[in-house]
Amino acid sequence: MAKSTALLPSLEWVRVFEAAARLGSFTAAAEELGLTQAAVSQRIRHLEERLGVALFERRARGVALSVQGEAWLPHVQQAIERLTQSADSLFAAPRSRLGLMASASLLELWVIPRLAALRARLPGRQLVLATMHRWPDYAQAEADLEIRFGDGDWPGREAHRLFGEVLTPMAAPALLASDGEWRGLPRIAVAGPRLGWREWERCLGEAPGPAPALRLDTFVQALRAAEAGAGVLLGSLPLCQAALDGGRLCRLSSAELPMAEGYWLTRPAEGAADREFARVREVLRGGAG
Repeated sequence: MAKSTALLPSLEWVRVFEAAARLGSFTAAAEELGLTQAAVSQRIRHLEERLGVALFERRARGVALSVQGEAWLPHVQQAIERLTQSADSLFAAPRSRLGLMASASLLELWVIPRLAALRARLPGRQLVLATMHRWPDYAQAEADLEIRFGDGDWPGREAHRLFGEVLTPMAAPALLASDGEWRGLPRIAVAGPRLGWREWERCLGEAPGPAPALRLDTFVQALRAAEAGAGVLLGSLPLCQAALDGGRLCRLSSAELPMAEGYWLTRPAEGAADREFARVREVLRGGAG
């Protein structure tokens, strides 16, 4: 280790070298760095002594990089850039970041399509998205904002309704082409708090249909399965709107099953009201119908 770092010079000397090499002048480098010309010359001399090579050719009308200096300059500039980027990434002030947590399905189907609008309304902020895989994730989260599914009543949290959940059967057009009566097709179910096929049948007064052929962990998985023609999905109208508009799915009934629960943008109740929170709420409400 000692041998590999024997030539490692002071970062200050390297910084001065980069400025002088880039600007082609010790005087210009001194002005940029807030040093005297003599201080720049001294640091360059110390650096050359440490490396054992001349990095500049001294001329009557200034200086020019030597062959060794030209060869080293791009490595120096790349190293300085990487140090700067890593410092910004790792040690940026916490207030410059805004954390938003939601389920994987909601992030993919609702938040990500609105990221451009969120970025436009949050200048100077780094938006950090986090996935809620299990309910306990919320208790351990450090996100500034959370999107939760429920009735809007969470102790210690301020909640603003984004949109409600409305369900209706839908399937890929190719699947329907193989059978004119969709009620006999395989059904897809989703684990979690949504109403399901039994509630749909009770609401419409229909006889019980076949048990679901597929049960998936997340709604977005179920949506992709339906788009692939794997079965009929009791889909969320708000979350499936893009698939319906794009023709990847089509509605099978004009009837709808509304849920009392919905999606809410929440934050700690002690948080002060601010325009930024209102902007996020406005963007995430967009397109909810």
